[in-house]
Parts: sequence; structure tokens; C-alpha cells
Amino acid sequence: MSEFTRRSFLVTGIAAGAVAAVPGAAHADPGAEGAGAESAASLASRGLRTDPFTLGVASGDPDAEGFVIWTRLAQRPLAEDGMGGMPALPFPVQWQIYADEGGRRVVRRGTALARPDWGHSVHVEVGGLSADRDYWYRFRVGPYLSPIGRARTAPHPLSFGSPLAMAFVSCAQYEHGYFTAYRRLAEDHPDLVLHLGDYQYEYTRDTYTIPGGNIRDHEGPETETLANYRQRHAQYKTDPDLQAAHAAAPWLVVWDDHELDNNWADEIPEKPEVPQPNFLARREAAFRAYYENMPLRRTSVPRGVDMQLYRRIRWGALATFHMLDTRQYRDDQGCGDGYSACPEASDPARSITGEQQERWLIDGFRRSRARWDVIGQQVFFAQRDNNAGPLKVTSQDAWDGYVASRRRITQGWVDAGVHNPVVLTGDVHAHWASDLKLDYDDPTGRTVGSELVATSISTTGDGKDSDPATHPYLKINPHLKFYNNQRGYVLTRIEPGALTADFRVVPKVTEAGAEAYTRATFVVEDRVPGVQQTYLRPLDPSLARRAEPSDAERIQEVVDAETRRP
Repeated sequence: MSEFTRRSFLVTGIAAGAVAAVPGAAHADPGAEGAGAESAASLASRGLRTDPFTLGVASGDPDAEGFVIWTRLAQRPLAEDGMGGMPALPFPVQWQIYADEGGRRVVRRGTALARPDWGHSVHVEVGGLSADRDYWYRFRVGPYLSPIGRARTAPHPLSFGSPLAMAFVSCAQYEHGYFTAYRRLAEDHPDLVLHLGDYQYEYTRDTYTIPGGNIRDHEGPETETLANYRQRHAQYKTDPDLQAAHAAAPWLVVWDDHELDNNWADEIPEKPEVPQPNFLARREAAFRAYYENMPLRRTSVPRGVDMQLYRRIRWGALATFHMLDTRQYRDDQGCGDGYSACPEASDPARSITGEQQERWLIDGFRRSRARWDVIGQQVFFAQRDNNAGPLKVTSQDAWDGYVASRRRITQGWVDAGVHNPVVLTGDVHAHWASDLKLDYDDPTGRTVGSELVATSISTTGDGKDSDPATHPYLKINPHLKFYNNQRGYVLTRIEPGALTADFRVVPKVTEAGAEAYTRATFVVEDRVPGVQQTYLRPLDPSLARRAEPSDAERIQEVVDAETRRP
């Protein structure tokens, strides 16, 4: 990727566009004429003395005419007050969009205001671009230049466009491992990345640990205040592998629980029996910091303790992405948030999405004309019973704890005649692939969809490989087709005739720099619901010869990986 110089940025011409009322946002102003940059001396006199682009750049939420570009100014990212070492003053940030990687053809330019009350973050909604093509972007404050990022517009609404290379990820615990999987993802050059939650973790150091000890530490206390959350987001954003993944392609982001508090539900914290009288203030702070640090449009600007995060992104006629929020509106877990045989899980009044979001989703199914309807969300969708006997023991934090909610939504896409429903999931720190059913208790029943689950980027440490065919979960639940407990991501190729998913893994995250490889490949064919395995990398012979744990021990390993917390 070409390196731009300050001179090349200046020569192409920066123009000051009108700054919108939304914090840190601006529209493109292609007709504006040159505006001079503030000098280093002038910036220093106002307290900005070093490079403020320490957190990198990002883009997100693309459509056929543009996307959001993001950055956040921070001279000292880990400052305890969460302000990144920035003075309590606004700073104009100039930006440019380029049609070529070398930065010779400027197609949009403008200025956005980085304000202290929004953490000096900048969200620019760029429009007026051509559909289905790559663009590049960069920011500048005085003599300081940001890294360059690549973005891509969606195809025209009536066009399938080019095949879509889409990756999805989840669960990056900074302390548990290096973010090597983010680096390998960037090297795969996706057109779009979905982050399905647990972008950062709330714990203070030496609280959530892996065997052998964490390899690096969180700064600051457990996140409860706006300053805490800003500092924690900044620490994650300083990671060069994460910065590379953000710069590689536009992202669609949704949160899960750790962006606020483990296993929270609506206005209820993880442990309601432990008084947390500041929880709503904590929720407001977490939401505000999340917006400040993500490439989101103005429709997601938080309002107090509420934030509109569920939304729909259309990728031409090829795919519609229904991005869900399964935390903010859910009923509390019925029998705690672990595995249990819970009668309340079947209560038809209980919902994981809330009534309004459920209606929005089902209405989206009815209106969709896309070849692929992709549901990007947080927690396991298919049934996972871990008991071989008649008792059904399932995770109450997942859709298994909200059975009627799952049934209504599944029936919704069936009744709407959705061509190809595919659910994408994170949260559980392992790769899975599954057929989706209306009735999971009838293994011969009709398959009505597909679920692909991404393992963690780093959470729980290295993990280990095994033969997926021997895993007891797959024996108990015949609709489950694949399991792997290594770190990594899923890389997909979406075309009109098929969706191909490569389950990518890295053998270690406790050491930096591991190479990635494809552990298995699954295909979903157009109008043929369910996952079909087309490739499985042979298990290392040394692993095949080792003594396997008992089924009960392997089931407990899965439960522990998902639920073990401080």
C-alpha cells in the first residue's frame, strides 16, 4: 500500500466543508476551495504537540454511494481521564477520499470538528461516490497525517455486483493473546468485516485470566465510567494488528456484553444480587464510548441510556445484512446465565430482541429481495443440548434461553420465503457450523437455514485442535456439523449461487506472528438451506494419537470456555 507524504496531501488540496450538527460528523463538500492547515506552532500553543493519530482510522456502514470514515485524536491514548492527552478544545480535522491507492485523484474532501465532549472522535458520512468500487481515505491535523485506510462502496441496489469477500469476527480479549488473527484477516483483503461483539473487555488486570497467566494487561480499573471506557477502547485501538484490520475494509459493528458488563440484559447487570446502583450511568457511559470509537452513522448517536444499533445494510441485490442487538432489549436470563434445564426458556412472553426489533426484523424478511439475507448477531442461535439423556440442558444466555423468540423469527423468514437465511454468530470462543430447524427435537425435520459461528480472536488463549467428528455436542445435536476450539475468524465469499465459508485459525495467540490456515470449508448453496462441508484439514497425527478426554470432560471444556468468568 502506498505511503502518502504530507506534501502529496497538501498538493491535492484540502477544502473545508460544512461541519454538521452531529458530533464529529461532516458531509463531503467537493466544491469547496483550498483551506490552509494550522501550523505546528499554532497547534502547540493550543496544547497539541505530538501526533494525534495514535488510534488509527476506520470505515463502516457502506452503501452504494459512500460510507462512514472515522478517527479519534489522542496524543497519549492511555491517559487515565480518558481524554487521550488532548486539551479540552475542538480541533478541525481535514479529510480526503481518493479514487486511487496512490492518492492522486481526490474525489471528496472536507473538514470535521473533533470535539472534546465526544472524545475528539470524528465521524464523516461520505456520499456521492460510485457504486461497487474501492476508495482510500486519510485525515490530517496541521502537519500530522493519519494512516491511510481502504473502504468500498456497495453495489447498485439492482446489481449483484462483484463477489463479496466478507469476514466476521468476535471476542478479542486483549490480555489473553495477541491480535494476530486481525492481522491475518487484513492480509486476506476482505471487502467487508462484521464484528459481532466483545470488541473489548471490561475487567481490570489479573481478574479474567487464562492458565499460565495473561500475556499482557489492561490499563485502569474495571470500566464503569466514561473515562474508563474511553481509556479501554483506546488501549485496544493502539494494537497494530487491530489497526490493520480496521484500515483494510469497512466494518459493520454490533456489541455483545463485554462492551458494558458480562451477560447484562437490558437494564439489569450481570449479578443483580450484587447492588450496582450506578448501572444505568455505566450503561450510558459505555454506549457513548462505543459510538465515539466505532465507524457508525449519526443514526446511532446514543441518547442517554439508549442507542440505536440494530440496522440494515444492503449490499446491492446480492445480500442484506440485518444487524441485531440482542442485549439492549432482552428479558433477563430466566434461570441465571449458565447452562441449565430451565422451564422459563420456553415462555412465549420472553424475548431476546424485544418486540419492536422482532417486528422490524420480520418485516425486513418480508420486504427483502436480496439473494442472501444475513443476520449478524451475538449469541448461539441453534439449539445446543449438552445432555445425552432426556433432560435438555442449554445455555440460558443464548437463543436457547428464549425458545419462543427464536421460533417466531425462524418462522418469520420461512413465511416470508427468504431465499437464503444465514445467521452469523460470535460469543462462544469456538468455530461452529450448523443447520437451522423449526423443530430441533425432530432430527429428521426440515432444515430452514444455516448458522456459521466465528471463534474468538484471542479470548481464552491458544485453545487446541481436535477431530470435530468425535465431539459429543455433534453426537447429541445432529444438526451441528462442525466444532473447532482454536482462535481465528471466518472468511466468506458470497456469490449469487453460493456462500463459501473458510474457518480460518491461528495455532497460537500467546506468541505473536503465527500464520493462519483454513481448518474447514463449508458451502451454502443458493436455495439449499443447510451447511455442506467441502474441505477438512487433516488433524495433526501427533494430536490424533493423544488420549482424548471423555465425552463428559469435553462437554465441560465447552461450557467452561463460554462461561468461566471472575
